[in-house]
Amino acid sequence: MTATASRPLVGQGFDRLDGRAKVTGAAQYAAEIPMHGLAHAVIVGAEVGSGAVRAIDTAAAMAAGAVAVFTHENLPKVADIPPQWPSGFGGPAPGQTFFPLQDTTIHYFGQPIAVVVADTFEEAQRAAELVTADYDERRALVRIEDGRDAAYLPDKIFCGMIPAAQSRGDFEAAAKQAAHMVDATYHFAANHHNPIECSATAAVWDGDTVTVYDTTQGVAASQATIAAYLGISPANVRVVAHYVGGGFGAKALIWPHVTLAPMIARELGRPVKVVLDRAQMFYGTGLREEQEQRVTLVCDATGTFTGLRHHKLSLTSPFDDWAEPSLGVAGQAYAIPNWDGKYELIRGNTMSPTFMRGPGEASGMAALECAVDELATELGMDPVELRLRNHAAVDPESGHPWSSDGYAECVRTAAERFGWSADEYRKGPRTDGNWVLGWGMATAGYPAYEPGQPQRAHARLLADGSLIVQAGTQDFGTGVATTMAQVAGDALGIAFDRIRVDIGDTDYPNIAAAVGSMGAGIISAAVHTACTDLLAQLIELAAGDTASPLHGHAAVEVEGRDGALCLRANPSVREEYSTLLGRNHLTDVETIGTWNPPAQGQPFGMMSFGAQFAEVAVDPELGLVRVRRMVGAYAPGRVLNTKLARSQVLGGLNWGLSQALMEATLPDTRDGSWANPSLLEYLLPVNADAPEVDISFVEEEDSVVNPLGVKGLGELGMVGAAAAIINAIHHATGKRIREVPVRIEHLI
Repeated sequence: MTATASRPLVGQGFDRLDGRAKVTGAAQYAAEIPMHGLAHAVIVGAEVGSGAVRAIDTAAAMAAGAVAVFTHENLPKVADIPPQWPSGFGGPAPGQTFFPLQDTTIHYFGQPIAVVVADTFEEAQRAAELVTADYDERRALVRIEDGRDAAYLPDKIFCGMIPAAQSRGDFEAAAKQAAHMVDATYHFAANHHNPIECSATAAVWDGDTVTVYDTTQGVAASQATIAAYLGISPANVRVVAHYVGGGFGAKALIWPHVTLAPMIARELGRPVKVVLDRAQMFYGTGLREEQEQRVTLVCDATGTFTGLRHHKLSLTSPFDDWAEPSLGVAGQAYAIPNWDGKYELIRGNTMSPTFMRGPGEASGMAALECAVDELATELGMDPVELRLRNHAAVDPESGHPWSSDGYAECVRTAAERFGWSADEYRKGPRTDGNWVLGWGMATAGYPAYEPGQPQRAHARLLADGSLIVQAGTQDFGTGVATTMAQVAGDALGIAFDRIRVDIGDTDYPNIAAAVGSMGAGIISAAVHTACTDLLAQLIELAAGDTASPLHGHAAVEVEGRDGALCLRANPSVREEYSTLLGRNHLTDVETIGTWNPPAQGQPFGMMSFGAQFAEVAVDPELGLVRVRRMVGAYAPGRVLNTKLARSQVLGGLNWGLSQALMEATLPDTRDGSWANPSLLEYLLPVNADAPEVDISFVEEEDSVVNPLGVKGLGELGMVGAAAAIINAIHHATGKRIREVPVRIEHLI
């Protein structure tokens, strides 16, 4: 049994269902939900980067109108801190194992030392300014350079999921026999996410249950984490996130303010809202850590890669062994038999690092793809040809074939659309007035992750033939509700405008947090399963109804089409859904569909692939770089919505530009603070910086990852983009720059 329509909805570029509400201001975000008797809470952060609170004075704050001030002296203790675990795998997902306001220890600048509550936001802000503290201060360690001697090799990183030391083959032997070698160290500045909506959480209790409005990338993760910290059942916690103004990983794990809101609301017996300001976003929701990556890439005389050593050194917090997994995709991108990977850490005075778009892949592939470009120069080989020659036809780690592999087609498609010519590239840069023009390219990969638990969705067909689809997921900018409607419409043969989608509420069936580019795949799978289950119910109902024209027909003979059931062999034999339900006196038919992800250990490697090309213009006298155009081609399996997919990649490419040329959070070694915690000084691209962009998709059949063959796309556009730009700068200037972001002083 199938559902069809004159033209499938999946693949079309429908406008976002939430677009009108957002642009007209009708959308209500977490900080905008009205609540009777609401109190406003403002966090007071530590003004030293390491040490302890000796004394804290809240009298002036209380005198200025505060309702309450919570410190380590009077805030209730949280329950035993659950293990740190990625939010896409179910269970509690705290951003770090340390919860503040439990003792006097200061681990990092900006760490919450007090929460001031007042009747208005302005009163809370003013009172928070009056809280003072005395500290026993120690020198904060906030740079790799100051902690090299204390570097250590942990057992595992990334929530304890990835061994810190890994290898295959014998790299040392390969290096000794190599005809060519590139040995380079790349430095990456710390980065912060800066979504347009700052994090906010509001909570209201009703007896022993609490409703929490949160800016989160995973309502189920927020629910599980709040429940664990408060020592209550998740059944007593409802989390709502109807609209989320971007996340990029800052809202993927659950940070302390999310629990502080319901905790304080319970203490005061009234609703409480906590909103982080822009500066607090630099101290309250994790970061991409400062890191160095040493890449040693070796090959034989023909340019065939024979070995890769990839070692990373980075800062982590005093309490968690966190490093983004920069060596993962980089270690699988090419058919390299001898590979040695290692993560070393330095315990610094920062928050625990966290997911940030392309977590690990964006930095690891930037380093590797720059090294590949260096090797191409040494070999005198076309960078495109070198990559195609060394592409891994199977997963080099497991030896299994890829579930689908569009790598080569992506490279060739993007090269053609860019106008790449090996002969033109070898001629060197061209000039345009004072500008010198250069070309560069890089490739991209991102794992097709699977969640650790079943994914569910609810489908309900109403008596008028319209459909309601519900799932406990959230939309933080990807357009997930729109693609849910497309998938549901195709499964049942119902028009797009006859479908309502409800999301952003843990009262709906659970979906894992949409992290690691899992969202489109897992949500579409759950919705598809629910709607095909519902179609089966309808066919069974019609087949057993003597008044139905489909009476007695087997399920395989019937399909859903244009709001009705019909015979596949003769579509004129049909019955409207509304007629079927009405005759059987049913106001609705519903089901909860459950999709079980593929079991671990499948005999396939699962990866999305892509390729990017860039043309830059460099003013060698002023050290200015302008990215004039970028071309990308991507193979994400099946594309659910071409407009939304293009939007995701467009954002990724521009973020790659930002990574290459702008973004850096700089530490102040005097006190451990960040020197530029604002959008005034943390550089981001604006419309005037955005280049001409050409995006295309290489669609593949993939029957392994999920029912619709959807792989990740949200991160893929960023991976490799920075390297394409940096390689183009080399082509224009002849300078190999190994510090990211590239700065003016690197070029003049």
